[in-house]
Amino acid sequence: MVLHQTQNEVAVSTHRFRVLNCGRRWGKTTLSVEEIKGKAISRPCRIAYIAPTYQQARDIAWEMLKKELHPVIIVANESRLEIRVKAVRGGESLVALRGWESIETLRGQQFDFIVIDEVAMMRNFWLNWQEVIRPTLTDTKGEALFISTPKGFNHFYDLYNFQARDEDFKSFHFTTYENPYIPKEEIDKAKKELPEDRFAQEYMADFRKSEGLVYKEFNRFRHVFKKTPKEETLVKVFGGVDFGYTNPCGVPTIKKDKWANYWVTDEWYKTGQTDAQIADYVHALKWEECYPDPESPAAIKELKDRGVSVREVVKNKDSIKNGISTIRELFNTNRLRIHESCLNLIWELETYHYPESRPDMNEDENPVKENDHLLDALRYALSMDNALTSERYYPPEYEVITQADSVNPSE
Repeated sequence: MVLHQTQNEVAVSTHRFRVLNCGRRWGKTTLSVEEIKGKAISRPCRIAYIAPTYQQARDIAWEMLKKELHPVIIVANESRLEIRVKAVRGGESLVALRGWESIETLRGQQFDFIVIDEVAMMRNFWLNWQEVIRPTLTDTKGEALFISTPKGFNHFYDLYNFQARDEDFKSFHFTTYENPYIPKEEIDKAKKELPEDRFAQEYMADFRKSEGLVYKEFNRFRHVFKKTPKEETLVKVFGGVDFGYTNPCGVPTIKKDKWANYWVTDEWYKTGQTDAQIADYVHALKWEECYPDPESPAAIKELKDRGVSVREVVKNKDSIKNGISTIRELFNTNRLRIHESCLNLIWELETYHYPESRPDMNEDENPVKENDHLLDALRYALSMDNALTSERYYPPEYEVITQADSVNPSE
């Protein structure tokens, strides 16, 4: 396959971790397959292509890979989506296709090159990148190619901007217009037919706020901070706990200052944690108050057995809606701040959404039950602290931190 000009710009880059933000039909699958082919044939190596699901990996890249690698294929395993090919320097290479939903199966393996496709769609991205995927590249000093079209200001936005803090990363941005094989008039037609934000996101690869967000008031420039509040201004350190084993356990640490502002200074977001391990972690935090999910009595007992100051969390038919209202109002009045290190909480804030609008849907329907583990824990703690009725010693317009202390998403 012959790469077009902007595909070639990515292919010739020597950066270890390349992040490609591109519009639909730009040619990301073609680029991925061409790079996989080149590396697999040139020398013996292990390569993984990861799509959001196993079936998507098959649908997107399997047939194209088999076609491109056909002359050098030793064996193609249809059930495992694995291809072994001859390398020109002797030996053989492995190309494995995987789905993000079973990413744990890669834990402990080694790879020389990994392609992660549709990164913006990956749940718990930072957790799995840091704990599962990144270690597979350590021994080999392997490379990674991250490819996606944006989906709001989520983890892919953070990844795209990572080049500012790590010289191993290089980001690229291309629109659908830059694929010379797509008729321009077809793209122009889509521009007329689609809402402005949707066209900008899908075709221009522009970062826009997702539709149907629960916390649309959250703004990185206003609410994400770099410096922690001074200890002498604090009146309480507390937090919430959303238990989980297969799903992540979410534990945010919250500091309340004397002006009744709330600062989320730390997060704990892990899978595979037992109730005892979660209790050990929370006990070590030495919170003054702990607000855990009341539907986990055995886990709560573990907390109490360690002397954690457990407080009751009331759940009823309106608790989710009321808790969401509390957090939204805190963002509106600029009283809730999130530390820039809390990447998973920021990701949840920017992806937690209501179901797609339907004629038979009530306006107050609860959000989709996903991307909410830290948010649930945050809601438990702030609702039970009666955040909206906390007395403030300065008027609401008083600013505790300066704009320079906040994180500008354009940096």
